[in-house]
Amino acid sequence: MRKLNYVAFILILGLVACKEKTKPTDKFNANAPVSVDIAIAATQVIDKVIEVNGSVVASEFVDIRPETNGRIVFLQIPEGKMVAAGTVLAKLNDADLQAQMQKIKVQLALATITEQRNYKLVQAKGINQSDYDISLQQVNSLKADMAYTQSLIDKTVIKAPFAGQMGLKQVSLGAYISTATTIVTLQKVDQLKVDFTLPEIYQNYIKVGKKVTVESIANPGVKMTATIAAIEPQIIATSRNIKVRANLQGKLIPGAFTKVFLGENQQKPSIMVPSNIIIPDSKVKQLVVVKNGKAKFVNVETGYRTASGVEITSGVQIGDSLIVAGMLFVRDGSELKIGKTLPLVDIIK
Repeated sequence: MRKLNYVAFILILGLVACKEKTKPTDKFNANAPVSVDIAIAATQVIDKVIEVNGSVVASEFVDIRPETNGRIVFLQIPEGKMVAAGTVLAKLNDADLQAQMQKIKVQLALATITEQRNYKLVQAKGINQSDYDISLQQVNSLKADMAYTQSLIDKTVIKAPFAGQMGLKQVSLGAYISTATTIVTLQKVDQLKVDFTLPEIYQNYIKVGKKVTVESIANPGVKMTATIAAIEPQIIATSRNIKVRANLQGKLIPGAFTKVFLGENQQKPSIMVPSNIIIPDSKVKQLVVVKNGKAKFVNVETGYRTASGVEITSGVQIGDSLIVAGMLFVRDGSELKIGKTLPLVDIIK
């Protein structure tokens, strides 16, 4: 009996619930204005300091390799020391070449005697001119062989091509080496250079003779001066960067990582906007402005960058209203409801 009453009670509740009218929910209005915050484009005077990475290089650097194959019979490489140009660093076994040279000298001496005898005979009409010419040709041929053999002997002596600092030796006495073997490195460290690259949009910051500031990560805070000596005449296609070389006025280790600063004290009024309002695209960069109460996407060109801001070089005018918040729900032509108007100076810090 109790079970029947419980079932009846449930059925009554269901009927009551079916008779109740539900309140209609508000439908999403796609045409409703989008709430956004804006900032007014204005110029700011900023110190344009471009910071890029660089690397210290020696003014001259070479991997010293032999010009011929052979076994090392003499090796004297003062590792890490300075050497003069022409210092003998190593010698290869030249016994075969020396024996060949002695053979040529003997042949040349005999050929010279024959040539002199034939010269007297041709003067006395004792032999034909052609017979003398053959003996003279033999002398000249042996002289050429001797010069060639001497050049091979000279190649067995390995010398420093210029004055500089030796690296660590890569071979040992008695080793057989080929022309592909590096026995040691040599670099000229009395004049160091700094190589660095920077985006092509900053090409106006560089010219030959201009000074830049260099700071080594090994000595942060210690500033050195470098003078731009050369600029690569072609932009690197893959990165759109320009390669620059500057003469360093200071002492660092070749290969050291540095930071290079360009454009100190270049104060210029510029329109700066928060970098997070720039919409990146595969071909163009855009941001959203307010025109007649509606959103408008405009193409822009950017320039100098800071930690949180970017310079707009074209596409935005002073006084334009820039959307800085609420952009996620904005489409081109969307009706807008303006909320806060924020100062750009407070956004870009």
